Amino acid sequence: MSIRLSDRYFLGIDGGGSGTTAWLADGDGQVLSRARSGPSNPVKVGLALARHNLLAAAREARRKAGLQGQMLDWVCAGLAGVDRTTFHRALLAGLRKTVPARHTLLSTDGLIALRGSLAGEPGVLVISGTGSIAYARNRLGRLLRCGGWGSLLGDEGSGYDIGRKALTMALRDFDGRGPHTRLTHDLTAGLKLCQIPDAVSANLDARQIAALFSVVARAAQAGDGIARRLLQEAGEDLAVLAWPLVKQVGGRKSRVRVILSGGVFKASEAVRQSFERNLRRRAPGVSIGLLRGEPVECALALARALSDGKKGERSSCL
Repeated sequence: MSIRLSDRYFLGIDGGGSGTTAWLADGDGQVLSRARSGPSNPVKVGLALARHNLLAAAREARRKAGLQGQMLDWVCAGLAGVDRTTFHRALLAGLRKTVPARHTLLSTDGLIALRGSLAGEPGVLVISGTGSIAYARNRLGRLLRCGGWGSLLGDEGSGYDIGRKALTMALRDFDGRGPHTRLTHDLTAGLKLCQIPDAVSANLDARQIAALFSVVARAAQAGDGIARRLLQEAGEDLAVLAWPLVKQVGGRKSRVRVILSGGVFKASEAVRQSFERNLRRRAPGVSIGLLRGEPVECALALARALSDGKKGERSSCL
């Protein structure tokens, strides 16, 4: 007996250091439910919390769609940090146990977005959210990456990196060994502290520090020179992150497609402009565009494409 399109159901999940989003759709492409939970990057929040938030989003999406007892056709999840074998094995097992499906795919958020946004064509995807990383697909179909080494040793140009540097500049201002910046006041208020040195003992986690990016963005719009410089530096750092992959995919003169994703790129025109300016100095021919829609749409579109046997199908992320 053939399965009608309306009897097929697909779950797409996107997760990272800021939160986890799950969308459930039917075979006609209609989104039946949307769910949101906490961060699910195991590198940043630990395996137990990442697993809890991943499964919470999946369960809520099924509940809202009224499909708790329904076998899904495909589950496609992209999570930051799951390229480590131990994390991948544990999270995939939890997903399979919690969400009955004929097929389940778990990969990194970047690789899911790369396949969805480039439709199997060569190109580069640069992500700047809580952390930062770049992925690419070359003309032979080989997958490449650059960065993504975490907040201690990497994540240049990310929300975390911007927030950390902003705190550093505010502390220097407080000491009198750095230029004055309104960030000193704004960060103190944003963190609900009595004075900025209290941030040192506040035990801020990576997500809290990354959230300070929005404070920096507002200060930059208000004309603060230090805040503007931090956003410009972030764009330059992200261009440096993308450049090795652009070279490998097409070289300096080739019109390589570069897709930008993540909360920092989406929220800050200043970061995008700095990125474009610095990357075009190295590769004038690049084509740069912001990922349209939500990354979870890439996961959902890929789930449907895999079900149809069309691994390179274009998604609404383009």
